[in-house]
Amino acid sequence: MSGIMSGANISSMTPGFFILNGVPGLESTHIWISLPFCFMYIIAVVGNCGLIYLIGHEEALHHPMYYFLALLSFTDVTLCTTTVPNMLCIFWFNLKEIDFNGCLAQMFFVHMLTGMESGVLMLMALDRYVAICYPLRYATILTSAVIAKAGLATLLRGVMLIFPFTFLTKRLPYCRGNFIPHTYCDHMSVAKVSCGKVKVNAIYGLLAALLIGGFDIFCISMSYTMILRAVVSLSSADARHKAFSTCTSHICAIVITYVPALFTIFTHRFGEKSIPPHVHIIIANLYLMLPPTLNPIVYGVKTKQIREGVIKLLFKEKDILSAK
Repeated sequence: MSGIMSGANISSMTPGFFILNGVPGLESTHIWISLPFCFMYIIAVVGNCGLIYLIGHEEALHHPMYYFLALLSFTDVTLCTTTVPNMLCIFWFNLKEIDFNGCLAQMFFVHMLTGMESGVLMLMALDRYVAICYPLRYATILTSAVIAKAGLATLLRGVMLIFPFTFLTKRLPYCRGNFIPHTYCDHMSVAKVSCGKVKVNAIYGLLAALLIGGFDIFCISMSYTMILRAVVSLSSADARHKAFSTCTSHICAIVITYVPALFTIFTHRFGEKSIPPHVHIIIANLYLMLPPTLNPIVYGVKTKQIREGVIKLLFKEKDILSAK
């Protein structure tokens, strides 16, 4: 009987909706804050969709490295679409309400897709390891079936590890109100609105971060350790430069993704009192927006095959228009 009453009490303390306050302390400048994020979102959508289209239609890019890049682009554009339109509605139209279940869904997709992004970067590191250390067996090791299975395994890992967030958050009683000082529904930001014990949420959040991010960083580090050993052992300086140059775009993507991610995690856990809330929230949004915005630019500038594919596609379109 007490269990039923307890369940009824928790249910009665579950709000119908949350109110996302945007960037606390900077409400008067929301319009100005929105402009760079809107610009970054446009670049992210155009750049990543363009990359996916190019890889799909350019036969010279039908290789494992570019398939993984297409998967990264799809993950990135989906991730920023999960948060940015809602954030712009807050900034432009003051539409701050989000349904309770909608908030949980957004929280799930944000964390699942960031985990997926990390996993794809790890797969791309393994791709570079195979390409440099086993060049003759590259095509036979990384077949289309292997790539599809690796992508599916990364997706399932994210779903299985992040799905408990929704249950852990939904079970909490919310008697402190429904105001969330953020632009999107983040796991701990939502949990901290609760008047219940959030220790389990914090521990599981840290555990999920270690199982996803920690494992991926370990695999990336091991891959590049083996790559460095293989590159250093090459006799020709030109061969060493050529081998390592194929990794520069991926290294840039790793830095763009993990530096703001680690900053966000550590400030959220240990630096909340010393760092102003608006700084933390802006960094948290940049953490979601920087990789989708910069990755297409980095790969477009650094990768010769993509540059050539873009030029070829542009001239092809120009010829089609001229023929008309």
